[in-house]
Amino acid sequence: MLHVAPSLLAADPLHFAAALRDVDAAGATWVHVDVMDGAFVPNLSFGPAHVAAFREATDATLDVHLMVADPAAWVDPFADAGADLLTVHVEVDPHLHRTLSRIRERGVRTGVALNPLTPLETIRDALPLVDLVLVMSVNPGFGGQRWIPASEARLRRVRAWRDADAPRTLIQVDGGIDATTAGPAARAGADVLVAGSALFAGEGTFAERHAHLCEAAREGRDAPEADPTPDRPAG
Repeated sequence: MLHVAPSLLAADPLHFAAALRDVDAAGATWVHVDVMDGAFVPNLSFGPAHVAAFREATDATLDVHLMVADPAAWVDPFADAGADLLTVHVEVDPHLHRTLSRIRERGVRTGVALNPLTPLETIRDALPLVDLVLVMSVNPGFGGQRWIPASEARLRRVRAWRDADAPRTLIQVDGGIDATTAGPAARAGADVLVAGSALFAGEGTFAERHAHLCEAAREGRDAPEADPTPDRPAG
């Protein structure tokens, strides 16, 4: 099943409640929450208090992406706040197994993320241990960036590993998702497409933009794969 997950980082910060009402009315069942600490990435964004407020405002899955230097320290605060899924970055956690185990102990779904040039092999052994793997298609820390084309090859590689070793693990992609990239991303293997600017700005209503992006993703997934050309190794 495909999900288009609105990223609240792109919503009007003065009107998060209204944004979540739009999300629910559009039928979106996932909401992406980017947590930035000013250390792992240069910006600051949401904290546990925000997630607790979002939890009160929506029944959608709260998919919390921890772009922080010490993810283990934040597992309990965000679990207490109502996160449904916590994704941590492989680049910053030397004890990833321990952190993922703690997330699961809290009854929260687990995710692991990696940046555009992080070798894919670093997450391969984690695939059977997580509910979701996030392939970043931009450099983390800022919204509104352009899709990195090499992300397609990386998604295909992760999909092959997932299909072989962890068929229940979802593949998520985050960064530069719009009507032109949603289809290729879904065709390459993404199950959950995070979108910010393409949903919270532009012509029409939020529901119309969400429906358009969902349709682009479905059409992309249903389209036949092009004849493969040799890719430069993505891992």
